[in-house]
Amino acid sequence: LAIFKENAKEKAIELVKDFAPGLPPVEADPDKITQVITNLVGNAMKFTTQGGKITVSVSGTGDSIRVEVTDSGIGISRQDLEKVFDKFYQVNRPASEKIKGTGLGLPISKGIVEKHGGKIWAESEQGKGSKFIFTIPTI
Repeated sequence: LAIFKENAKEKAIELVKDFAPGLPPVEADPDKITQVITNLVGNAMKFTTQGGKITVSVSGTGDSIRVEVTDSGIGISRQDLEKVFDKFYQVNRPASEKIKGTGLGLPISKGIVEKHGGKIWAESEQGKGSKFIFTIPTI
């Protein structure tokens, strides 16, 4: 989260880190998992308006750890939510028309998580923010 600190300060976005104590170990490529988290937090920064909040939570859920990136941003409609992990797909909405990307960050993140034996998905409601969740098996 340190790499987003300055950008968050500029946009007056509160960044919250909520890691459960005593997390079980996972066998994972730290660079690749960092890439996933950086992508998810980066997206949250893009789509969270000034004065918003982004929370990164990590918890143990038995046989896996669960990472959640929750934002108070503009949210995603139900029909777009089904496609956000498709290559080159970008949500088309007036609130985000100035925000551009390649449409590859989420598909790449999905591939990384799945190669680690995990799952990734999103929950959102337009106008009420989004939550991107992924799990990775513990050792």
